[in-house]
Amino acid sequence: MKKQFKTKGEAEVIELKNQLIRALADYDNLRKRTDLEKEIWIKFASERILVALLPVLDSLEEALKHLQDQGLAMAVGEFKKIFSEEGLEEIQPKVGEEFNHEIHEVIEVEDDGQKDTIAEVTLNGWKFKEGKVIRFAKVKVFTGKKLTDK
Repeated sequence: MKKQFKTKGEAEVIELKNQLIRALADYDNLRKRTDLEKEIWIKFASERILVALLPVLDSLEEALKHLQDQGLAMAVGEFKKIFSEEGLEEIQPKVGEEFNHEIHEVIEVEDDGQKDTIAEVTLNGWKFKEGKVIRFAKVKVFTGKKLTDK
């Protein structure tokens, strides 16, 4: 049943109001979509920078092992603080832990030891707190074979 309007002008006003409501809803959806895309691009750019800085941090940490310099230790600490503020956490596997393919990368296997456990950690990894790994921890893993089993 179609609603009857008193005048043609009244029908036009209602039609224009409906068009305005749709246009405002479309604009609001566009604004939300562009805000989300902007957020994604910022996160992507941030991730690229963080990944590029990881080798620098690795070099500083390696130098710190040999030099034991307090200033260098502070610089490494600042790097890690910034990474944490950007939502990253370090993956620090331990010898004897079970190998986890979601956060570890096997670079070498060794005989003896308990099968699928970490024999040695060669490089710590990094991941976002919400879960995306940006660098897998590099580990050596035991095969579980005895040297005499060959």
